[in-house]
Amino acid sequence: MPALFGSDFWNHRYQSDDNYVFGTTPNDFLVECTPHLPLGPVLCLAEGEGRNAVHLARHGYDVTAVDQSSIGLQKARDLAAKDGVSITTTLADLADFEITPSTWSAIVSIFCHLPSSLRQAVHTRAAAGLIPGGMIVLEAYSPAQVNFKTGGPLAAPELLMSLETVRQEFPGIEWDIARSIEREVIEGSGHTGLAAVTQLRGRRSL
Repeated sequence: MPALFGSDFWNHRYQSDDNYVFGTTPNDFLVECTPHLPLGPVLCLAEGEGRNAVHLARHGYDVTAVDQSSIGLQKARDLAAKDGVSITTTLADLADFEITPSTWSAIVSIFCHLPSSLRQAVHTRAAAGLIPGGMIVLEAYSPAQVNFKTGGPLAAPELLMSLETVRQEFPGIEWDIARSIEREVIEGSGHTGLAAVTQLRGRRSL
């Protein structure tokens, strides 16, 4: 990954002990999707400080959060402990992380912006990592986010995800939500206002 968004970058961003950069409230799209997720093990990609993993654990899911920031994952564990739930954390760069095939009931990718070649590889592995009937949930900033500047990798706009491109990167997934919309994204200090996003929810073919 570019140094701009490597582990040192994220450790520096997450280092405040008393502030969660993207808040402690789960992502709105994930909250919308949660009632539809099959029970079982859930993998959260680039989970950062843990707000989405903790939300899923509260709803009875066995959650593994993977991220390249040791500071972010420590804050994720602290948040889980505060909420009285348990999550598993894995320190890894997604370039090196193995998604075991046919293992996960759901894989969640919330604002996980990667270089295109790595993103394609991770998405292909994620699709294969689902059990039959398992679900992908993804929200990311779309290219139109450059007009809003309310969050996202605007220093590297090539990391933004168009619906047309990203929906093709998950082989064998049948989409029940596939949309590009504008919505208010209020998530801590990191995401703060009207934004252009891509949202996908789909299921691996049985």
